[in-house]
Amino acid sequence: MSLFKARDWWSAILGEGEEFDQGCLCIGDVDNSGSGYDKVVVGSYMGMLRIFAPHATKPGEQKGADAQLLEVQLRDPVIQVDVGKFVSCSELLHLAVLHPRKLSVYAVSGTSGNVEHGDQYQLRLIYEHNLQRTACNMTYGPFGGVTGHHFICIQSMDGMLMFFEQESYAFGRFLPGFLLPGPLCYCARTDAFITVSSTRQVECYRYEALAVATDADTLQDSEQQSKSSGKRLSAEWTLVLGEQALDICVPSASPMASSIYVLGERNLFCLRDSGQIRFMKKLEYNPSCFLPYASVSEGTTNLLVGNHNNMVLVYQDTTLKWAAQLSCVPVAVRIANFPDLKGLVVTLSSEGHLQCSYMGTDPSFFTVPKVDAREVNYDEVDAEMRALHKVIREATKKQDIIPKAEAEEDITVTAVVSSELDDDSQAHVPELNGLAVPSVKVKVKISSHSTVQSPKMSVCVQPPLAVTQDQFVLDSLGSGSQQVVTFSAFLNGQYTPADLTGDIAVSFSSPTGVPRVAQCKFVLPLRLVCCPTSPSKNAKYKITVDTNKPPVNLNEVFPEFVEKAEDKEGNALAFQFIAGSRVTVLASKTSQRYRIQSESFEDIWLVAKELVQRFDRHFAKLGVKDFRNTFSGPIPLSEYFERVDHHFELRVNAQKYQDLLSERAVQFRAIQRRLLTRFKDKTPAPLQNLDTLMEGTYRQVIALADAAEENRACLVQAFSRLRSATHLLILLVSLWQGLSADQTTILEATLLPLLQDTPQLGWEESVDAAVSHLLRTCLSRSPKDQAVSLGTTQLSMLKDTSRLKKHIMLLCDRIGKGGRLSLSSEANVPTPVMMPAACETIPEPIAEQEEEDPALQQEATAKFIKKKQPSKKVKSKTESSKEKKEKDSGKEGKKDSKEPAKEKESKKDSTKDSKESSKESSKESSKESKKEKKESSKDKEAAVEPGKEKTKVSKKASVKVKEKKKESEAGDG
Repeated sequence: MSLFKARDWWSAILGEGEEFDQGCLCIGDVDNSGSGYDKVVVGSYMGMLRIFAPHATKPGEQKGADAQLLEVQLRDPVIQVDVGKFVSCSELLHLAVLHPRKLSVYAVSGTSGNVEHGDQYQLRLIYEHNLQRTACNMTYGPFGGVTGHHFICIQSMDGMLMFFEQESYAFGRFLPGFLLPGPLCYCARTDAFITVSSTRQVECYRYEALAVATDADTLQDSEQQSKSSGKRLSAEWTLVLGEQALDICVPSASPMASSIYVLGERNLFCLRDSGQIRFMKKLEYNPSCFLPYASVSEGTTNLLVGNHNNMVLVYQDTTLKWAAQLSCVPVAVRIANFPDLKGLVVTLSSEGHLQCSYMGTDPSFFTVPKVDAREVNYDEVDAEMRALHKVIREATKKQDIIPKAEAEEDITVTAVVSSELDDDSQAHVPELNGLAVPSVKVKVKISSHSTVQSPKMSVCVQPPLAVTQDQFVLDSLGSGSQQVVTFSAFLNGQYTPADLTGDIAVSFSSPTGVPRVAQCKFVLPLRLVCCPTSPSKNAKYKITVDTNKPPVNLNEVFPEFVEKAEDKEGNALAFQFIAGSRVTVLASKTSQRYRIQSESFEDIWLVAKELVQRFDRHFAKLGVKDFRNTFSGPIPLSEYFERVDHHFELRVNAQKYQDLLSERAVQFRAIQRRLLTRFKDKTPAPLQNLDTLMEGTYRQVIALADAAEENRACLVQAFSRLRSATHLLILLVSLWQGLSADQTTILEATLLPLLQDTPQLGWEESVDAAVSHLLRTCLSRSPKDQAVSLGTTQLSMLKDTSRLKKHIMLLCDRIGKGGRLSLSSEANVPTPVMMPAACETIPEPIAEQEEEDPALQQEATAKFIKKKQPSKKVKSKTESSKEKKEKDSGKEGKKDSKEPAKEKESKKDSTKDSKESSKESSKESSKESKKEKKESSKDKEAAVEPGKEKTKVSKKASVKVKEKKKESEAGDG
């Protein structure tokens, strides 16, 4: 027997098919025996009333045989039972039974039997009240401070409090702002009623305020409502809980004076009589019932809390002292004293399981036998201690917020793709473009290491790929069991997929009920979407991949595509995509190069990816460790931007179709309203061609809807082609600059942030924001620009793609100059490779920032305005070099004719100063200026568009004129 399991002292199963709730159980000396011991009274929704006197069973005696004193079948369901002094002419305890439309008060009496059958108990009706409203619950107490008697207050389902002074009805009051009934309790210390309204706040009403408020019967009569003399009912105090309450209890023991306990759905509240919170306990479970009772420690309170995990927990204020396991979920809990044992916990479940239990265990009379003493091996103990210390150090060395994954998962999912295509294709469309559509079988094995309940498997592939079945409901798995599921994948569209990878997710519940997900990936073969064909000599798009090893036979690298290979030497191989164009791979006989060419730019992606991966595997099998694939460039940005423009054009068309469709829909509804008005008019009026207009509008709506649907299908295909082209661009950039796996992942996340387009967020604005962030952080030229964070404005659809294309060009340019992609702040430091040694670090970022953002342009110009002010501390060594630059900038300023008037004035002043200060060194400076002009012009051409070259050069020249003026003034000083 577990220490933390409630010990069953006495229990009983009450009927079959009956239902019970928290008000169906009460404890008290209902038969007035005077012994001081309690009886258990239980009522059910089926109308059964039972009274028990539990006692410990003797050995050989039938359990609970004579514990039941009375069982009566009442006509109405029993909502609540209570024991109190409810009769005016007697101070004995009576039983109050609340029915939906009736309140009955009974007297329970017992007669000593003279035969072996024992005592006889009878239930006698004293009085009853027929209720005009359906009752919900009740409470009792000495309302108004009476002594020796108890009054009853019943709360109806529509929010009326009905007060009964024993045999007579006193008055009724409606609660303000009532919607749904909540728990109700009476506090004798303050003579007030506490309830929780449907607004999820605790409300307290004084009995005195209820008595003098407007009567409920008066409120029902609208004519007499204005004439009523009662006061408006208002709460004494309120407290917002923020959750619904399950029960309210006001204990009467002295240590718990001025305490009101409220059990919420997620928290336990302890309030003072004034409505202030004494303490609150957050519960990590779903409670079902609770009971505060007196504690042996002064100033504290003990609480019994039952939950839906079949547990009873004992709290001392907010500290958990004990937890015991029950056999069922308790809906009511009480503490009772019986002849054999005091302080027993009485619990009742919703199914009628009545149990009297106690905490702890029975004393054990088992004594452990003595063992033979043996010597301790201290060396083994020290070794074990060192091993344990090592485990502790490893565990406490790194404490992550996210817990580490368990060493052994509950479920292991493995997917195996068949190496051969299916003999009988499972494709929905047998042929596309005159080519047979094959299918391939995928075998998934689910291995369970523990008991798994209701697992479900989902399969996801990228369109236009499809599977025969994407949802599977599996049987529950036991520990060590396996289950195999098979399905087929095939092509189901008129375009080539951008990714041949699929995902498998298995969702299940662990043995403790925690939801878990196990995932697995699989890669479909290239043979699924293309077939071998004869090579073509010419193509529109060509890409060359370089290697550092001698050329290999392509037939060995692609053995499944050798069927129609005309070149037996393996120098040429062609792939015909089922829903695309032909892709040819040519191997050079003399050099270590491979050319991939096709009439479709995006179709090159899958073949290029497969070629690079198979080359890596081929040379890895041969034991070659220094094999590398490279791309010498240039990056095909113009071809890539064609796909970007086509995708953006379809998005703009989709927005236009949506706007036109909404306009025609508004027009169509307006015509319908006018026609309906004409048809409802009693005097017939001419339609004035409204029917013809409605028919024409309807045709326009249908035509626009069809066009929008067709544009949506084209947009899905265009996005798939854009994804393929983007994957190809990422592959070429990584081969071009030899990016690491982490840098390639960052680049892929930047250029492919979405798996599909949505009307709210598209590919263009997402990529523009991501690329701009990289250009301002890890790829920025100036360390100050790294502090500029990306704005938190909401992304919206771009007006055009020119800005996006500039940013992508700038991204490739900076990566080509040695930029390093990184997300860590330590790595965001510009490398010296990015700038030539003889160039200044000022002009190039200005030109780039002018292309990027007007805000950055203003920030850059502000830097140079500050630099115009002369410095008083200038070293003599730097004067000569500055004079040389002044000469150069002065000459460039004469050649430029598109400068503002202010810059021209600065030129004149600066040229005068430069002539006076640099007469002797004019010949030497002219030679060096020519070299600097050539280097600066190269840098300009790398970062400036051809159409805007002249304007950018003039801006750089004006900047140098400003520098010249500054330096000349510093020289004079």
